[in-house]
Amino acid sequence: MLRGVENHSLPRTAAFFDLDKTVIAKSSTLTFSKSFYQGGLISRRAVLRTAYAQFVFLAGGADHEQMERMREYLSALCRGWNVRQVKEIVAETLHDLIDPIIYDEAASLIEEHHTAGRDVVIVSTSGAEVVEPIGELLGADRVVATRMVVGEDGCFTGEVEYYAYGPTKAEAIRELAESEGYDLSRCYAYSDSVTDLPMLESVGHPHAVNPDRALRREAVARAWPILDFHRPVRLKQRLPAFSVPPRPALVAAAAIGAAAATAGLVWYTSRRRNSVT
Repeated sequence: MLRGVENHSLPRTAAFFDLDKTVIAKSSTLTFSKSFYQGGLISRRAVLRTAYAQFVFLAGGADHEQMERMREYLSALCRGWNVRQVKEIVAETLHDLIDPIIYDEAASLIEEHHTAGRDVVIVSTSGAEVVEPIGELLGADRVVATRMVVGEDGCFTGEVEYYAYGPTKAEAIRELAESEGYDLSRCYAYSDSVTDLPMLESVGHPHAVNPDRALRREAVARAWPILDFHRPVRLKQRLPAFSVPPRPALVAAAAIGAAAATAGLVWYTSRRRNSVT
């Protein structure tokens, strides 16, 4: 058993997990770029930008200003995309792309929390269309994720209905605690990014996972546990009896996925340009 997971039966408790670089080894949104290109949603140039953005993301993540730029950019990029087409693309590639990059340590930790009678909640800035099927893969009980507006024509309007980022994650956790009866003082939270500091502060057992430099400093100063996850593994390999949900039942991740795919380089290039001038 991973250190720090205690068995509490009453009152109800939960474990809240950030997704990217906490449960999976890459950005869930950027990972779909090639699939979007093959489906005609983004250009080849965007795919090349995405590969570089993925590198930047893995190297250090994004601060608040960069995340805001990404949100604005993805809102414009996804406008007019047909949701049905996006769902079909992601449903066909979800398992091939996401299953191999799930951290073995995270999957084990999720199992331990379930064994302890604790709900597992994925809390991610990525779009609900991608987070929900990943949550289903992992056996999560609930997900909190960004939601895009869909018009009457079945296409994304380019507007963001709910942005699951920073303080809004903590707000969502408190709302869940109230509706589900969670005792937050006995709940757990896991994240890699300092932007999730409000989420980590909202529970009694915060953990930094593969933390960026800013979060590592906070974790050391506050004596929070720091976990190192580095072994991606397919769920079927570690769980022979694991049953993958049928693909038609999966919901795909369009707007946030491809949008962030190009957005990553946009904020990084802007940051570099500003530092030079």
